[in-house]
Amino acid sequence: MLTSSILYNGQLRTTATHLQSGTVIQTDAPVDNNGKGESFSPTDLVATALGSCMLTIMGINAAKNGWNIEGTKVSIEKIMGTDPRRIVEVKVVFDFPGDSGLGEKEKTILERAALTCPVAKSVHPDLLQSVTFNW
Repeated sequence: MLTSSILYNGQLRTTATHLQSGTVIQTDAPVDNNGKGESFSPTDLVATALGSCMLTIMGINAAKNGWNIEGTKVSIEKIMGTDPRRIVEVKVVFDFPGDSGLGEKEKTILERAALTCPVAKSVHPDLLQSVTFNW
């Protein structure tokens, strides 16, 4: 089953459509690579997917155990390298709201879940994933 369809719009921009839901994402090349930087770049999406995947897997584990992590925010910083141009590091910072009421055991379970999400395990092993959990 196809996941998405992507249309090149010209001027280094694309429109990706998620076929099951119809949700649309626009991309634009970044300013440092001949684009206008007016939307997510493809590499922004990779870095963002990492954080989103980690948070989703944590949410699945939290729901299974009756824990609440609603309101958790994740900040992403993507660091690019050259020769070849690629993502060399993604900094992922989790900020949990107030007192989560979770003990050390529960926090460890959630942190391990995040670090083993499918995107984290799918990207190249040379990609440095720097993850901070601010409980």
